[in-house]
Amino acid sequence: MNAVETLLLDRFERSVEELKQYCSIPSVSTDPAYKPEVERAARFVADRMARAGLERVEILPTEGHPAVVAEWCHAPGAPTVLVYGHYDVQPPDPVELWTSPPFAPEIRDGRLYARGASDDKGPSLIPILVAEAFLERDGSLPVNLKFLFEGEEECGSAHLEALVEAEAKRLAADVVLSADGAMWRPDLPTVTVASRGMLALELELHGAGKDLHSGRHGGSAPNPLPALARLLATLHDQAGEVAVEGFHDGITPPDPKLIEAIEASGFDPQGYFAAIGAAAPQPMPTAEDLLVRQWLKPTLELNGITGGYGGPGTKTVIPAKAGAKISCRLVAGQDPERVFAAIEAHLRRHAPAGCRLEIRRHGPGSPAFALPADHPVLALTEGVLGELFGQPPLRVAMGATIPIGGVFRRVLGIETVFFSFSTADEDYHSPNEFFRLERFRDGLVGWARLLPRLAGHSPG
Repeated sequence: MNAVETLLLDRFERSVEELKQYCSIPSVSTDPAYKPEVERAARFVADRMARAGLERVEILPTEGHPAVVAEWCHAPGAPTVLVYGHYDVQPPDPVELWTSPPFAPEIRDGRLYARGASDDKGPSLIPILVAEAFLERDGSLPVNLKFLFEGEEECGSAHLEALVEAEAKRLAADVVLSADGAMWRPDLPTVTVASRGMLALELELHGAGKDLHSGRHGGSAPNPLPALARLLATLHDQAGEVAVEGFHDGITPPDPKLIEAIEASGFDPQGYFAAIGAAAPQPMPTAEDLLVRQWLKPTLELNGITGGYGGPGTKTVIPAKAGAKISCRLVAGQDPERVFAAIEAHLRRHAPAGCRLEIRRHGPGSPAFALPADHPVLALTEGVLGELFGQPPLRVAMGATIPIGGVFRRVLGIETVFFSFSTADEDYHSPNEFFRLERFRDGLVGWARLLPRLAGHSPG
């Protein structure tokens, strides 16, 4: 263990307290009511970067929430690494299901429980602390480091690409290291090399111009609720496959290495359904089938259905409108524009008579991402993880979406390597999110080992 690692571990308890302060800020980006808290979190990040010894620290406004940038670029001849993270968090709802308040961080059984602890405040604080330790111990960093922490990742990164385009010269680098993006399992070191893309939309069916008495108008007035149910049922076939014409157009075959990883994963289907609290289907799917569905196949999911009266008791009403929210996870070769056009055409073709259909798209969406298998920084991160965990990491895909890979590739012409120390079981986006303090410690050591190794390699 080198001197920087020793310094980081000696002050570990202090770092945990700082993480608790960070997690106590309710920086919920999707809800306008939290806007002041999002700005407070941006100031926290900026202040922490400045105290770490980073330079040109600045809070950059966007049309939405601000981003925080910083740098230290005094290593001539060494590569320049852009560190990405985000300081915003998901809403804490339903709050009543939390064991402890979501923004009152609490440590239980070696875990820090708080909204944002795992996604992404714990992992994103790590590179700041590591940079500080190098600057304090050596007076310099092994590589040139730039930081970009955004405040809109949890609501779609709507303004990230415009920001990166506007600040392209300032953010120019050889490679991106993302502190966001979890490992797959706590018992298996993994590195994410692919993620699915994203498209979100919602629809509404309108019947009468107002809610109507179900006795006076029942049987004659249009009811958007059953009409919506019939329309949504056309989106999938009996086997649950997406039945939208044109939805699958352009899909390219997956990397064979991901198929190999699926076969080598030791994934337990029975344990998976038990872990999510769902009844095991019969017949039980194979591990390969489940992981292909999670990593390599596109989805069209219903995220919410609204309409009519949902309160206690009854209300005899025919609602004026009913709606649904839809999200799609896209795989390599799918274009968000073409997928949206296919879904819109399908919905209009199958829209029930007597109701007016409205469709709204949320943002441009993002295509799937895949890191080149021979990227040299990928090999370096795998070497560090192998040392930390005593076994070679498995290359895996991510069923979720992190749009940054495509943004940095398009605008800056560089690739993104994920180097996060959260794990997918830490209930981010759900009640009782937590971050293992052991993984916080591993992350500090991992980043401290990786930066010097980057100094001797061209990220390419």
